[in-house]
Amino acid sequence: MCSHYQGIKDRERYRRHFGVEPPADLGKHDLWPGYVGTFICRHPQADVGDEAVPEAQALKGLFGLVPHWSADTKITKATYNARSETVASKPSFRDAWRKAQHCIIPAEAIFEPDWRSGRAVLTCISRQDGAPMGLAGLWSTWRSPQGELLHSYTMLTINAADHALMRLMHKPTDEKRMVVILPEDSYQAWLNADASQSGHFLRHYPADLLQASGPGW
Repeated sequence: MCSHYQGIKDRERYRRHFGVEPPADLGKHDLWPGYVGTFICRHPQADVGDEAVPEAQALKGLFGLVPHWSADTKITKATYNARSETVASKPSFRDAWRKAQHCIIPAEAIFEPDWRSGRAVLTCISRQDGAPMGLAGLWSTWRSPQGELLHSYTMLTINAADHALMRLMHKPTDEKRMVVILPEDSYQAWLNADASQSGHFLRHYPADLLQASGPGW
């Protein structure tokens, strides 16, 4: 499970890789649940046929999905990752999944604990080619008791027991999990996919296209 990642601070790098205009404020560089980051989703008017309307847009939001029924944003501490096996039924995520509110979470790297030494060693995982990561997620909109509209997002995760790199992370007794890293050529397809197609995108990113850095690597 991923609770810590790095966002992209270079606006031109963001724009060049994802093909969207980043928000004026990119939020924090190191992100934890409840922090404000950015995500990319389908533009609400993408189907109007106007060439001036982009297919996707980048928005600011809380890392950790806040469902519409939540009393406050404290729930982000428990909703930053959505398990692919239960996302369709878990109350926190099922509406966003049913409505196919897909998003891409731009990241420079994610951080996981390497337990090969018998203790947790913080490890940075990034793409081997140095390009940013586009993580598959879900997003939602929540209205506060004061009437303010807030966006939020969560990362989708899958089992990683058979992944050559990610199976080395976390305690030996814990289930091995990893976030879904999308290939660039599937970015728009993920944003456009309906709920019946969502599962097709939840696959392992090849281990040989990733790199780990930190003590022991």
